Amino acid sequence: MDSFLDRFLSKKGLYASFWFITIFMVVILIYYSANMVKEVPPIPQNVVAEDGETLYTYDDIVAGKAYFQQFDLMDYGTLLGMGAYLGPDFSTSFFHKRAESLYEYYAWEMYDTTKTALTPEQLGAVKARVKIDFREKTHLTDGTVVYTKGSAQAYKANVAYLKDFLVNGNPDYGFTGGVIQPDEAEKIAAFVDWTQLVASSNRTGTDRTWSNDWPAEPLVDQNSNWNNIFWSLAQLLLLWTLTIVVFYVLYEYLIKKENTAELESPLTVTKLFPSQTKLLKYLPVVSLFFVIQVFLGGYLAHIATVPGENFIISQKILPFNVMRAMHINIAIIWVTIGWLVGGLFIAPLVAKKDLRIPWLVDVLWAALLIVGAGGLVGIYLGATGQMRDVWFWLGNEGREYLNLGRVWDIGLVVGLVLWFMMVFFTIRKAKDNNILVGTIIWSAFGIATLYMAGMAPVHKIMPNYTLDDYYRWWVVHLWVELTFELFAAGVLAYLTVTLGLVSRKVAERVMLFELFLVMVSGVLGVGHHYWWQGADQYWITVGSVFSSLEPLPLVILMVEAWKQYKSVNADGNFVFKTPFLWLTGSAALNWFGAGFLGMVINTPQVDYYAHGTYLIMPHGHVALLGAFGFISLAFIYIVARSNAMAKGLAWDDKISRWGFWLVTIGVVLFAIPNLIIGFHQAKIASDLGYFAARSREALGSMSFWMWIRLIPDSMMILGAVIVFLDITQKTFFAKKKA
Repeated sequence: MDSFLDRFLSKKGLYASFWFITIFMVVILIYYSANMVKEVPPIPQNVVAEDGETLYTYDDIVAGKAYFQQFDLMDYGTLLGMGAYLGPDFSTSFFHKRAESLYEYYAWEMYDTTKTALTPEQLGAVKARVKIDFREKTHLTDGTVVYTKGSAQAYKANVAYLKDFLVNGNPDYGFTGGVIQPDEAEKIAAFVDWTQLVASSNRTGTDRTWSNDWPAEPLVDQNSNWNNIFWSLAQLLLLWTLTIVVFYVLYEYLIKKENTAELESPLTVTKLFPSQTKLLKYLPVVSLFFVIQVFLGGYLAHIATVPGENFIISQKILPFNVMRAMHINIAIIWVTIGWLVGGLFIAPLVAKKDLRIPWLVDVLWAALLIVGAGGLVGIYLGATGQMRDVWFWLGNEGREYLNLGRVWDIGLVVGLVLWFMMVFFTIRKAKDNNILVGTIIWSAFGIATLYMAGMAPVHKIMPNYTLDDYYRWWVVHLWVELTFELFAAGVLAYLTVTLGLVSRKVAERVMLFELFLVMVSGVLGVGHHYWWQGADQYWITVGSVFSSLEPLPLVILMVEAWKQYKSVNADGNFVFKTPFLWLTGSAALNWFGAGFLGMVINTPQVDYYAHGTYLIMPHGHVALLGAFGFISLAFIYIVARSNAMAKGLAWDDKISRWGFWLVTIGVVLFAIPNLIIGFHQAKIASDLGYFAARSREALGSMSFWMWIRLIPDSMMILGAVIVFLDITQKTFFAKKKA
């Protein structure tokens, strides 16, 4: 056994295992993807009433999806639980209101009275008729869907409700109105009703809905089932077992045997290459965008707390959905730019020579400014109805996290590919082109190319929402929990070696082991996003099993980062204290946000009730900021510190540490009230149904916890401002050392 483990955990064995598991997982994902077209909920050619009246058509559904995207309603409310949490879940609203309407319809038809006047026995009989209407009378097919007279009336009432909501607005839910036209709202209603059919009608040949019986709806006795409980238990047991195995292997075979390996001399910078000097202008932009992002986060938190009130500026000028899209996309921009800076700074260090064409750094700078500025302007103008004819190409594509219009999408891909080629051609023949650097480069290639998965088809929207969301998660999940994780692992390993903190031999083996685990968990782990949006039930199994492995690589980062931090504290002359502080914080928050908080929501039974509630927010915010934002900030501090070393500039870590601790403590504290609010919503979903959990009334008793978020929000804003001022001063206004 030991000899097998020794071979497997050798550098050669880990390298081979990584590629084997990579090919295996990718082949399985491709196989599942090829089958998706056969499994997704069909879009009917016609939906008609039983008297023959046409209610809406295939073209109406597709047009409604386009309007839903154009006006970015996914950054306001949710659809099948996917999206933002201020507005309602549109699918559930139509589902619930249809059920309520049918109760009244059958109460009058059967007993000539209202629902409230029914006896318990009569109410039971009415419920049975309502359930028959949903599950036996209504079938979602790609041909013609026939609504009973009662369901047709319910649909028309839902159209009237949504048209009034979207056109005139609703201050109680923070929706200003005044942008969407009545005919556009009618098309959106057709699309939303199709998603209601996905959630309420049985998948062909089964006794469960197309959304695997989500959401919980007591009016038709729809709730979680044994399958969710079983796979939740399996996920937790697998995680518990594999955590022990990973820790044992890590310390018994990867670190313990190499703990006497010699460390390399810490990085010393005496001169910057021309291309590295050109990177200095990137630094304040990264930190300024960070400031803007957290300010927008505070604005959104205020509107979510008191939706009917403006915050300094009218919501008609700064509507919630547009500002949320800005908040997310500005984060993507500054994190991406920071990582590009890191790659361009490291390449000359590895190659010991400058980029072949240094002025390409300026070209990339200009390209990023054009794409970033154009994309953000397009997001605003598109969602506010000022780009109706060109919204898809230049406006707001309206898919959460993927809001950039298609022209800006293409520009971003071109910029990422240009960056990859600049770095690759600089270091490809370098003597020090080792496996650590190779991991950084080829994961960067994955980052650049995987984004294109969310751009199909290139020239128009994808008609089927489920299929569209499937590939949207390819970008959101496989970017964040696969290629970004690979990049982060390579960066942390390379920098800890370069800074003289960990031996190269240990770093390489630990990193390869981590890459192996990331590939095992990160590829098919994407399945935990597919449970309720129309994909088949086996994704619950796939997502549960592989998601259980996701925190394990993060545990390695956490433990190793803590050990390295102790080493740094023991040496008062370590010059990269601030950058390494951000790297340490990245490892810690990666484990806490992606691992710990990820497992809070990841099991099917919990996610069934927590899907689309505040319980999701701590995971997303802490993981993205800690795992990737902190690495971006570490990069800009590394460049700033290297610049100071090369030019003999004064450097003081005191102000820098204030920025770090305010942001770090702030984002950790941010998680606490949102967890409390989220658990409250999940309990309501369990007791009263998901419609009740997403109502504004559900948050009424949570007012204290909504307002208490001012404290962590203020801490993060202050910390971000300090980082911006600190970076700007250290880069452009620092004095020579005495």
